[in-house]
Amino acid sequence: MENKLIVYKHLGMSIPVIDKTFDNQNFSNQKLPSREYDNCTFINCDFSSTDMSVVTFLECKFDTCNFNSVKVKEASFQEVIFVECKMLGVDFGSCNDFLFEAEFDNCNLDYVSFYGFTMKNTRFKGCSLKETDFYRSNLTGSIFSDCNLDGAIFENTIAEKVDFRTAINYAIDPEVNQLKKAKFYSSGLSGLLIKYNLDIE
Repeated sequence: MENKLIVYKHLGMSIPVIDKTFDNQNFSNQKLPSREYDNCTFINCDFSSTDMSVVTFLECKFDTCNFNSVKVKEASFQEVIFVECKMLGVDFGSCNDFLFEAEFDNCNLDYVSFYGFTMKNTRFKGCSLKETDFYRSNLTGSIFSDCNLDGAIFENTIAEKVDFRTAINYAIDPEVNQLKKAKFYSSGLSGLLIKYNLDIE
């Protein structure tokens, strides 16, 4: 570890933050330094209107944090878990999608944008995704477990092998989205036919 820190200093790079827990800290309206957070845990932290641009989070966990209106341009999230976080209006489409890997557990993701974003094998569990924008995103292999997709936008979306079986309130047009081998319960097929204004019982 000491040799690694010497290399960072020699190259003029910010020293990474490793194995640290941040509890009840207020980062709102601040600019986080462009550094790497590795295996860190954030508990009940306020990131509202925080600028996280060009910050890397590797194997981190965010528990009960507020991300409302956070800026994440070119930020990297790799093997990150979000638990019971408020993330209203976050533009994940501006993130770095290279090696993006995240799990969202009981989070509020209303009005979030994943526009044009590649986020394969992403797991959403018990999340609210009202009017969330998945336009032109790649969701291949993702799972929406017990999620509310009321008003979520699916258009030119790659949703192959996505599991929608326990999701509710979705409206997805098979003619303008790629749904090969996507999973649905028969009780949810009306969400694929909504534009035809059919009376399905």
